[in-house]
Amino acid sequence: MSNTASSMSDFDEGGVGLANPDLSGRRRVLLDLINRLHSTGAQVDIDLPQIAVIGSQSAGKSSLIESISGITLPRAAGTCTRCPTECRLAHSIDCWKCIVSLRFIKDPNGQLLGTARNEQFGDIIYDKEDVEERLRRAQRAILNPKRRPSEFLDGEDEDLIDNQLSFSANFVSLQISGPGVADLSFCDLPGLIASTGSAGNDSDINLVKSLVESYICKPSCLILLTVACETDFENQGAHHLAKTHDPFGKRTIGVLTKPDRIPSGEESAWVAFIRGEKEALDNNWYCVKQPSSTDIKNGITWSEARQRENDFFSTVDPWASLDSVYQRYLRTSNLVERLSHILSDLISKRLVVYSLPDIRSEMERAIEKTLHQIYAMPKPPSQNPLQEVSSLLSEFTRDVSTHVEGVSDEEGIIQRVRLAQEQFKVAIRRTAPAFRPFSKAQAGSCAWKRPSFLSSEESPTDTQESDFIYVEDVHARALHARTRELPGNFPFVVKQAYISRFVAHWHMPAKALCREVYALLGRELDQIVTKHFGSFGQRLLEQKVRLYIHECLKLHLEATEAKIDWLVKLEDRPYTLNTHYLGDYKHKFLNHYKTQRQQTAHSSVATALASKPTNEDVSAILACCTRIGISGVKAVDLGALLPHDEMEHALEIMADVRAYFQVAYKRYIDNVPLAIDYDLVQGLDRGLLVTLYERLGIHGAKGQEICKELAQESPQMADRREELTKKLERLQTAYQELMQSS
Repeated sequence: MSNTASSMSDFDEGGVGLANPDLSGRRRVLLDLINRLHSTGAQVDIDLPQIAVIGSQSAGKSSLIESISGITLPRAAGTCTRCPTECRLAHSIDCWKCIVSLRFIKDPNGQLLGTARNEQFGDIIYDKEDVEERLRRAQRAILNPKRRPSEFLDGEDEDLIDNQLSFSANFVSLQISGPGVADLSFCDLPGLIASTGSAGNDSDINLVKSLVESYICKPSCLILLTVACETDFENQGAHHLAKTHDPFGKRTIGVLTKPDRIPSGEESAWVAFIRGEKEALDNNWYCVKQPSSTDIKNGITWSEARQRENDFFSTVDPWASLDSVYQRYLRTSNLVERLSHILSDLISKRLVVYSLPDIRSEMERAIEKTLHQIYAMPKPPSQNPLQEVSSLLSEFTRDVSTHVEGVSDEEGIIQRVRLAQEQFKVAIRRTAPAFRPFSKAQAGSCAWKRPSFLSSEESPTDTQESDFIYVEDVHARALHARTRELPGNFPFVVKQAYISRFVAHWHMPAKALCREVYALLGRELDQIVTKHFGSFGQRLLEQKVRLYIHECLKLHLEATEAKIDWLVKLEDRPYTLNTHYLGDYKHKFLNHYKTQRQQTAHSSVATALASKPTNEDVSAILACCTRIGISGVKAVDLGALLPHDEMEHALEIMADVRAYFQVAYKRYIDNVPLAIDYDLVQGLDRGLLVTLYERLGIHGAKGQEICKELAQESPQMADRREELTKKLERLQTAYQELMQSS
């Protein structure tokens, strides 16, 4: 379409929407503010009011844009639909002019920039006829971001055989102002593709769809949906996309194009949209008629096109016969007026009703959230990686030392090791020889009583309830072991055999404790390693430290297990200098065993002795002992007056062995945990930092090179950091613009 300075009389006097002088000037200022915020690229992060023009290819979208803006869009090779085109229209009393700019929100690799980069593309245009060529050149520059824009501004006006991009999210911006221009801003998006053809790329279908959705998914985006009447409504993908993101039609404005191409007899189906009988929208459906391709070739002017559109709707049925209430939904002028009012109201609600402070608060929250996300990320790679790695290792080893020494936490290493130590102690106690001072035949009728003097040392569950050793077994073993001993004497090997029997069970609980502590340390160290190195670089340092730590821990485990083997061997040969405790325990166990036998063999005497002081006979005997000068005699001592027990030597052996167990096991349950703590737990901490330095080689000739590799950030982390940094830059730029406007 060729353009002249002529314009419709509707816009010559006064203006519509934001251009209406009767409206507050503040609203026009707010439109300028919205445009400036868009210039920063903040619409990527903040929901800003805008109008997005969408439609399928060949839906008459370009012609609609031309009728609204008064300019001609490029039509060769479909270039105009391959990148968004932003139109900023502003009413002005000055002469008509157009500024073409390139706005880059993504770099040549498709990554979001920080603040959008705006580049004016050529001088200001004062003649509408020059806009089409400038737009064509600008769109080539957008589709070839790796080349300088000046190449397309000053070079030949020819389409390239192959562009670097088939579609782009970067866009061309037109700032048009002059008399009769409505205050309106909108963005013309690439038309949705149904198929790409033999020369196309199938990925372009989803690329364009994603680009369109990135605009219309936002709550403050008005969707200007263009639908061609020459194509079946249900087959037009733009409608389905709009309904997906605006299911109730609250922010969609429908536009029917090409009404002159409706097949004969099908007009009523399309008129139903205008009447609100089909696919009703809050902002209604409109119908416009644009010039045909023949009219364009013949150089029809913009004002002539508007006049022919008016004639069509005034003379052609069923449009001409529509009630007056529906006539306001026909013609481009009515659509432009409605768009201007809707955008005006939207901006008013977004920036006036909800107030600028609310927008400022929204931006502040977005900035704060982005800053928090940046702070939550690992620190960027240091300029001195050797110093940073050394510092990390030092902090790590200090933390290990703290945990090894003990932390006030129920989940600490020492606390969890202590639980394993208690289990070890119980396991060793249960190896105590289960001597019984009565015969196996009497076991069913004789109730075994636990020694009362052990009640403060162990619980009933700490003793085994099987593998009993009866007195006749001990007696038989002692008799069989005699060689040249005098009568009443028995070889030491009898006691040694019983001692070796329980000591043989001490090795496995000690190994189990060692392995349990090893596992606890491993898990705790894994957590400490992750804490200190999990977010460093590409986690290569974490992997290496974890490997070296577990290798070191394994060496300490082997050394500790060897120490345990040594401690067990020490217990193979009975020995103690703790004669006081040994003698005391022997006396207690011997009395306990004798009492148990007496209660079995002399139950009446035992009952009498046990009933003192209520038994008169026992009391009388004790009184007689006192009168003849024997003082300090107790009822329990009277049992010694009973006849000699032929099993007494066996009871002596039992008491000796059981007493030695008490002395030996207490020594053992202290020594094993001490060895594990010293060699395994504390042993890991000794020299750990030096070991890590040596294994990593960071203090060698290639230390700087090694640390640089260890500190290298992962591509994903670097991309995320860059993304957040750019987002913060966009938000801060928009915030500054907002504050200046406020």
